[in-house]
Amino acid sequence: MWVITMMREKTGITGFDELIQGGLIEKRVYLVSGPPGGGKTTFGVQFLAYGATIGEIGLYVTLSESPQNIVSDMSNYSLNIPTLIKLKKLLFLDLGPTLDYGYGDDLHGVITTSYDSVSQPAPEAEAPSPFIVYKEIQNFVKQYEVQRVVIDSVSAIRFTTVERSQEEKEMSRFMRNMKKLGCTTIILSELTDPSTYSTEQFTASGVIFMHNFMRDDSMVRAVQIIKMRGTEHDCDMRKITFNKQGLQVLDRM
Repeated sequence: MWVITMMREKTGITGFDELIQGGLIEKRVYLVSGPPGGGKTTFGVQFLAYGATIGEIGLYVTLSESPQNIVSDMSNYSLNIPTLIKLKKLLFLDLGPTLDYGYGDDLHGVITTSYDSVSQPAPEAEAPSPFIVYKEIQNFVKQYEVQRVVIDSVSAIRFTTVERSQEEKEMSRFMRNMKKLGCTTIILSELTDPSTYSTEQFTASGVIFMHNFMRDDSMVRAVQIIKMRGTEHDCDMRKITFNKQGLQVLDRM
């Protein structure tokens, strides 16, 4: 009888890995969805920061928010983000439609060491296509031996395709190619309804939904594992909280 052992990647999020048999199966693509304020960015950065502390280089790809704002916000946690960036253990790739003059030069020696092997971004007025996003990530993965990737967010990629049928085809192709890179990848998504299905939800190895809603005049935040291939997992909504260490998963709601 053959027994296949699947290597796991710990997320570093307290209380989460226990829900998925110890961590994410490595070298697969996962989707983290939810409304604004649900904790998607924190989830992604925490995943990369933990990996960086155990020697796995992480890449955060931003398609909307500037790396400067993300670094500033996430530095409020005790994740040693600035130190990991200086050590080249945590990299940021800005593929957003705009980039302030001078900012790229400032980050040149801090976030990455060279852009020689990276193709030029799309014109400022245009968002990068799925193909361009993939090629940029591929270059960074090869150049810096990246093992963990977070893409923020898939919605920005979707907006580049006009026709719906073409959009679904391109997203499917993008997801398939991301799996070939050999990284453990988390793609963030602004989907606000877990019952609304998209191409990336079907093609991802796992779907994690971050809830954020009002109940009895109080804001409730929770996480729910909608899908996780090859893994026994908890499907219930579980409360989450944010502390100095970042995101933490609590008891079942």
